[in-house]
Amino acid sequence: MAITLQRSAFIEAIQKHDQSSIAVVESDSGESFSYYTLLKSIAGAKELLLSKAGKDDISGERVAFMVESGFQYVVTLLSILAANAIAVPLAPSFPAPELRYILENSEAILLVSSTKNAAKAEEVISKDLANPPLFHQLGRFNNASSEEKDIVLGDLFKAPLAGMMLFTSGTTARPKGVVLTQSNLTAQAKCLMEAWKYASSDRLLHVLPLHHIHGTVNALLTPLLAGSTIEFMYPFNVDSVWERLAAPFLNQTVTNGSCNGNRHTNANTNSNTNSNTHSPAKKPVTFFTAVPTIWARLLKSYNSLSPEMQKAGKEAVSPKFLRLNISGSAALPKPIRDGWIELSSGNVLLERYGMTEVGMALSCGLNDIDRVDGSVGWPLPSVEARLMETDDDTGIQTVIATGEEIDPESGKERVGEIQLRGPTIFNGYWRNPEATLKEFTTDGWFKTGDIAIRRKVPGSGLGKSGTWAQGPAYFIQGRRSADIIKTGGEKVSALEVEREILSLAEVDECAVVGLPSEAWGQKVAAVVVVSEKSQDGMSLEQLRSALKPRITAYKIPQDMEIVEALPRNAMGKVNKKELINSVFGSSDKIRRRSVDLGNRRLVTSAVRV
Repeated sequence: MAITLQRSAFIEAIQKHDQSSIAVVESDSGESFSYYTLLKSIAGAKELLLSKAGKDDISGERVAFMVESGFQYVVTLLSILAANAIAVPLAPSFPAPELRYILENSEAILLVSSTKNAAKAEEVISKDLANPPLFHQLGRFNNASSEEKDIVLGDLFKAPLAGMMLFTSGTTARPKGVVLTQSNLTAQAKCLMEAWKYASSDRLLHVLPLHHIHGTVNALLTPLLAGSTIEFMYPFNVDSVWERLAAPFLNQTVTNGSCNGNRHTNANTNSNTNSNTHSPAKKPVTFFTAVPTIWARLLKSYNSLSPEMQKAGKEAVSPKFLRLNISGSAALPKPIRDGWIELSSGNVLLERYGMTEVGMALSCGLNDIDRVDGSVGWPLPSVEARLMETDDDTGIQTVIATGEEIDPESGKERVGEIQLRGPTIFNGYWRNPEATLKEFTTDGWFKTGDIAIRRKVPGSGLGKSGTWAQGPAYFIQGRRSADIIKTGGEKVSALEVEREILSLAEVDECAVVGLPSEAWGQKVAAVVVVSEKSQDGMSLEQLRSALKPRITAYKIPQDMEIVEALPRNAMGKVNKKELINSVFGSSDKIRRRSVDLGNRRLVTSAVRV
């Protein structure tokens, strides 16, 4: 008797890959799992899901799961897709009320948990749920039931029912369920395969949370589609990552080219024969994708490594072996970008842009000339993008056509909202037609809420990274609601100001926000983490003086607060609305603070006179 799995690009690929090649490695234990073991485990887990749900068919049903990163997670996710159901990943770090909200909102029929998370899972479903899901605790996967059975793939007619449901961060309201169909996920993965050239020879080190699009599509589904090896090492630990990266290069010689044999340079793409020697247990990492805070911590900790580790680590992250290093989910500060280039002997971090609703939408190219500082590149293959300019006075909207990026009257760059269309874009929010209607234009474009400019960059955008990477590049200016500060009739990009502040040696971290101002509408303010190198700290006046040669006067912060650390979520993002409340307080408190600052400046000016 055969086991039938829902046909999808991912299951088909797993079935067609070399079954003896390694799909998943758990770094801590060193245990590895072949594509054969993965396929058989998916089949067995899918049958068990149906049994636990008490149904022969769970097509379109929501199955939530709380499983730590590793082989169990991969099998659980893919078994839900193979059952033609909708996978709802839950972060074990979330508080119980938030997990209950997701379970209630998604109407999950089953909650699957690893042994490690079983106690929390049972606590979550034990109260305050009108329709609690059934509970299933995973044991170690036993393939006995599927080992001797053939695996066949079903027809495609039910495919639209299967997919994933990820929840938005909820910075402006309660989190919304984003439904990504199998076809969405497939399109997202295929466009990345074309742009970033995933290969079966790639070994990706995975240090990201898996309830976000970055960790799931970029670092799990796409490498599996390509036949790559994924090595899980979550949660991120800077010492462990350096040890892992350096391991193949300690006390041995590695020679002759990239492990992938495919390194893109400014001039062309070279293909070399792989003749590396390395530890059988620890092969060189060829692909690493992370958030800026992780890159910053790797840079900061490098000098504390032993000389032997420094030498091995430096070789490990060079372009010769680490063929692709990617930074995303937050803006990349220039000092981190430049520091990594120096440490890695020329490896330029590739930046890209995406969000839960769309997967990855824009990306810089593999060719170094197309990795533009401060830019997120060009629309990925199959993605359509446009900039929609809105007149503040009339509300009239205009698409900024290519070649019309400069306002002929003011000479300034035109700013618009990024809007997207194509097969990678989600169809709507779960059980929320009002929100869905609000976020799409009448002609079917998704309104991202992110503001950008397009700019021609000499030498780049000429198709050297592929036909998709052509023309003017996109530069994100920030969120429409939080990062575009309107002060005295001018629009200020918080991200632009942050980049300049972060280039100062005295600053480790910063967030630029807009505070209410009676005189200006809003005023620019900065929340700063001072560097350990700065013995005397930093005053507002010192910050303003340092920025005067760098940016226009109206962009310079009028207020500043120093904090020990910026609160960030799992993907390194700062919730600026919460930050304003926690650092500066209510509108009334901000108004009184402005009066006090003004009085102090008057006193200072009088003393100088």
